[in-house]
Amino acid sequence: MRHHGPGSAKAVRAALDARTPAVVLIEGPPEADALVPLAADAGMTPPVALLAHVVDEPGRSVFWPFAEFSPEWVALRWAHEHGVPARFIDLPAAHTLALRAPAVGEGEPVPESADGPQSLPRPPSLPRPPSPSEPGPESEPETDGLRVDPLAVLAEAAGYDDPERWWEDMVEHRTGAGDPLAPFAALDEAMSALREAYGDGGHERDQVREACMRLRIRAARKEFGDGVAVVCGAWHVPALRTRTTVTADRALLKGLPKARTEMTWVPWTHRRLARAGGYGAGIESPGWYAHLFAARDRPLERWMTKVAGLLRDEDRPVSSAHVIEAVRLAETLAVMRGRPLAGLTETTDAVRAVMCEGSDVPLALVRDRLVVGDVLGEVPESAPAVPLQRDLTRLQRKLRLKPEALERELELDLRKETDTARGLLLHRLRLLGVGWGEPSRAARGSTGTFRESWRLRWEPELSVRVAEAGVWGTTVEGAATAKARTDAVGAQALADVTALAEHCLLAGLSDALPVVMRVLADRAALDADVGHLAQALPALVRSLRYGDVRGTDTSALAEVAAGLAERVFVGLPPACVALDADGAAEMRTHVDAVHGAVSLLGQEPSITGHAADTTGHAANGAGIQRRWRKVLRVLSTRDTVPGAIRGRAVRMLLDEGELAEDETARLMGLALSRGTPPGDAAAWIEGFVGGGTGGGMLLVHDERLLGLVDDWLTGVPADAFTDVLPLLRRTFSEYEPGVRRTLGELVRRGPSGAPAPITGGGGLPGFAADPDPGRSDAVLPVLRLLLGLEPGAPGTNAALATAGGTGTGTDAGIDTDLTDNTAIEERQEAAV
Repeated sequence: MRHHGPGSAKAVRAALDARTPAVVLIEGPPEADALVPLAADAGMTPPVALLAHVVDEPGRSVFWPFAEFSPEWVALRWAHEHGVPARFIDLPAAHTLALRAPAVGEGEPVPESADGPQSLPRPPSLPRPPSPSEPGPESEPETDGLRVDPLAVLAEAAGYDDPERWWEDMVEHRTGAGDPLAPFAALDEAMSALREAYGDGGHERDQVREACMRLRIRAARKEFGDGVAVVCGAWHVPALRTRTTVTADRALLKGLPKARTEMTWVPWTHRRLARAGGYGAGIESPGWYAHLFAARDRPLERWMTKVAGLLRDEDRPVSSAHVIEAVRLAETLAVMRGRPLAGLTETTDAVRAVMCEGSDVPLALVRDRLVVGDVLGEVPESAPAVPLQRDLTRLQRKLRLKPEALERELELDLRKETDTARGLLLHRLRLLGVGWGEPSRAARGSTGTFRESWRLRWEPELSVRVAEAGVWGTTVEGAATAKARTDAVGAQALADVTALAEHCLLAGLSDALPVVMRVLADRAALDADVGHLAQALPALVRSLRYGDVRGTDTSALAEVAAGLAERVFVGLPPACVALDADGAAEMRTHVDAVHGAVSLLGQEPSITGHAADTTGHAANGAGIQRRWRKVLRVLSTRDTVPGAIRGRAVRMLLDEGELAEDETARLMGLALSRGTPPGDAAAWIEGFVGGGTGGGMLLVHDERLLGLVDDWLTGVPADAFTDVLPLLRRTFSEYEPGVRRTLGELVRRGPSGAPAPITGGGGLPGFAADPDPGRSDAVLPVLRLLLGLEPGAPGTNAALATAGGTGTGTDAGIDTDLTDNTAIEERQEAAV
């Protein structure tokens, strides 16, 4: 039989009813014999899996999945219903795990195929099969080291190009009439021919496994006589019928390594049975197979009804007429394709054409929800489990958090006791590496600290993660505390420690905080990198807020945060000097992060004693904010600071109300003056109005700033315009379409509804219409000295006017190349 198939399962039940054996032997690990009675427990609901793992290394594990339509599961249930013993006869899990390499998939549990563990090395006692360069038996074709797929070979011989389709037609869609043993005899004959032609077919470990099975079959026959039924994969039948000596079989098993293992039942899912879910020997459509196995009659009509119900729930207009027409089309397609019954291919084609109107979008939903499905099995409480798993199960029941295979959103209000406990549990599990839930953005868009949003989904591999985390403790809280302490001591980067401190506060691990805070203080004192300090500060400040909403004492954390902020304030201005473009972009993200952290620190009354203002007094949260604003002023006016950082500092000061609009316009005018290289000016603009900081709306509502940008853009030389255009496009492309459209309209009509300016000089917003005579006369002595002119000499004023035009207020220095209206409009269009 095949390990997962409704037709195979029904055939096994019919054969057992016909023969009524005295014992049922099943392909599987013998250590699971003690767990067989649990299969009859009322709390056991497939899909489930046998999980075996090494006691000292829970990450080394294998699974043996069982679905409701698995022949092995049907055999287990039949044995219980008829009072017949059921035993497993495959290679023990102790050998399976010992033969497996310790580091498979970097610690990820490797799904167990229904034919046994994957990637087992050949034992030293077994001879290697002949390689392509070595001659082998004439009856054995060369396999080039590849594994033979027996279904593919039989399907090709029958004229099928799809092995799954051939198997469904020959086995899964059988009506069950006739001799119940006939299909098994036919498969035995087919597999015998394949084994004669291909030997082990590249399945090197099968010789060891089949020797173990033969030994256990002999023992069962010695105990029960000939009334023995063996339920195994069809590929193994010829080898199990082969007459070998006990000595030869034992020789194959001699010397195999062993590992101390534990075994239990764990929930499984249909997604993990599907190939798309990563299960190596799985099936593509577990939901479809489960339907075929459970449907009493008219499976096609019942399936189409399920599909119609799902699409109706998604507000798709599907009527009874659609169902009738889809059934007719599927049956017609089956006849045209020469199939005994309509299979999944025919039903899918019919659903796409009739119910989905040719669209694959709703069809993808049908495949996800029905063809594969989100069914999650259940195991009884009496199943063996590590203490940590039992504590987790108790908490899940107490908090009414039922594991589900279907992904769902969970909104938590931390002002409620139950929701707070749920949040603590999920955070503790994340710290332990059990990713049952992942934080997500709140659906309501709330930024308050009293609300959390989670995305929950239970995967079977999480049972292994829980077993691995059991080394840290017997309870979720105790294990998370122990792991947090160990992680803090072993952390290398300051940001890692601050993130761990934040996680401890989120998880309510007050016993771990002293160790984490001690390590944090030591790391912060030794780390002189401003970038590292700036990365660490936001996590600390968030931790303060989380501690407030959860009622946690965060005084020690507040002291470290204040000291860290002061060190950032001192080191940031020098760190922003002489940076290249990439360094400036990275430092700008640090400035943004620190700014957000300082804004939150201003709301914390516990910040005292570690940040001093200019008067030498201990600063509270407001004092830290004043100190930060002084740092921003330094950054905004220092020419050696990259333009992106200077522009961002000016924008922050403007948003905080520390800069008047006139002063902001003056700083922008200086940054965008003719003497500033176009690249630096463009970077300043990106820092001021870019990065998704609402700069577009600022330009919409402040036409003076928009006029400065517009006039600078029209004055950029043609040879430099191409270089700055990508940066400007990146800046303005982050705006919403409506904002970009409004900016375009404002630029087109000009300031205050006036026509667009013809030239780029004169009348700049924020500047007087004419030069200031007092200020211009003050530079006359210097100019006379530079030009070698005597005071009062004839032609002095004319010479000065010719040199710079500052003494007369003329516009002689204006670049007349920018008077072309077409060029100006093109540049305005390109920028917007």
